[in-house]
Amino acid sequence: MSLRTIGMASVALLVLQHPSLAESASSYEGRLLFTTYCLLCHGSDGKGQGPLAVRMKIEPADLTVTVRSRSDMVLKGIISGQGRQLVSGRDRHNLISDAMPEWKDILSSQEIESLVAYLRFLSTSKHPLMANPARGRDLYHEYCKACHGDEGEGDGVMTSLIDMEPMNHTNPMEMNEISNLEMVRSIKNGKGNYMPAWKDILSQDEVEALVSYIRLLSH
Repeated sequence: MSLRTIGMASVALLVLQHPSLAESASSYEGRLLFTTYCLLCHGSDGKGQGPLAVRMKIEPADLTVTVRSRSDMVLKGIISGQGRQLVSGRDRHNLISDAMPEWKDILSSQEIESLVAYLRFLSTSKHPLMANPARGRDLYHEYCKACHGDEGEGDGVMTSLIDMEPMNHTNPMEMNEISNLEMVRSIKNGKGNYMPAWKDILSQDEVEALVSYIRLLSH
């Protein structure tokens, strides 16, 4: 076996063993990162009223507003601390706040992309998360992916066996038009010819967790 073959096998094994390398950027992963690294300053809602910010008497950016006017490239530069603004020459991470740390040595480029995806959710979604999406993710893979697919694109294995078109949960425009209450009702009572009713299987808390995970699929 050549060294090149061994090297390729090692990389493949690393990807399989490391979830953040095996998966593409997602707002679900971004939320986990936000909770760990950003919530203390920016707050759980991203509006800049985190407990550490209050204690330090600093004013982090309201991410539900500032993110809207910035490209993904600029947001990545702000988070990582890499690159400079073309006009003033200031470090990008200082454009928002002098207290904003650089995360380039802590977060991988893929993790930063996932964080940006979650920031997009915070700044554009009309609907708040109802419960813990981590619980919802487990429930989604247990009960929903057979029809809606692993990533929520409506391409689950059942679509090759039955002539049906499950909702694409990754479409942000379509999903934003559906309220949390409507989604809860559809999950509990069923919808159309193929969407079953889960009210006798899932509790209210579980349904709300499921709705929260589905929200993140569209970003």
